[in-house]
Parts: sequence; structure tokens; C-alpha cells
Amino acid sequence: MESEALLFKLRDAFNAHDIESILECFDEKYSSQQPIHPSRTFQGRDQVKKNWASNFSEMPDFSVKLLRYAISKNEIWAEWDWLGTRQNKSRLFMRGVIIFGVENSKIIWGRLYLEPVEVLGKGIDAAVEEVMLGKDQDQDQDLQD
Repeated sequence: MESEALLFKLRDAFNAHDIESILECFDEKYSSQQPIHPSRTFQGRDQVKKNWASNFSEMPDFSVKLLRYAISKNEIWAEWDWLGTRQNKSRLFMRGVIIFGVENSKIIWGRLYLEPVEVLGKGIDAAVEEVMLGKDQDQDQDLQD
């Protein structure tokens, strides 16, 4: 299976809540990293199954949109929107990029850069002060510990 077909199969499986089809996209030894959240790293398809079974149970209306993608050799770069309504009626809206490594028509690794969308943020000036000018002292302290 070509990388583009693999990506479309994964997208369609997410939208169909078809865990078996999702698992078919991943190698047994799949390695997942979330560089912004290093404690979320895991290995293997069992955790993929556990995560998605939980997500589909929590959000029966969960869906994804594949916004754009690029394929280069054995890598897929894909930008996603993830949407759903949780059991408590709160809305999930995440957006970001996942980079997949592919071998033998299976995803062997992933690097996830997905975050909740901040619809009503502080604006660019406050973000620059907080992130670039070090106005968020709690974050600075966490990095020093």
C-alpha cells in the first residue's frame, strides 16, 4: 500500500470508529512520541487500541479532518483537525501535525504535535510577552527544577 493510501485508510478508520482498521495501519512495534509532552511516549499497538477505544467511547461523534499532507520517501506529514463532544458535553477541538514514519505499508513511528485550539486567546501581544519575553514565571520555574 502506498503512503497516501495508508493515510486515507487511517483517516477513514478514525471517522468510522473502526479500531481494527486503525490497528492495521500500525506496525506491531509502533513507537509514539509527543515531543511537547515527553511523558506521553509509548510503544506498541496495544496502547493505540486502548487510546482509540477510550476516545470513541468518550466521544461517539468524534471525527477528523485531514487538512493537508505531504509525503516524502518514508515519511508522511499530515495536518489534522480532531473534533468531538465528550460525555460531559464539552467540545474537543484539536489541531496540529503528525509526522509518520512508514515501512512496509505500516506506520512504524509517529511524532504528534496536536494541541487544543485556543479559540478565545489573549492575542499576539500577550503571547509574545508570555512566551518570548519570559512573562510566565511559572513556566520558567518548571524548566529550572
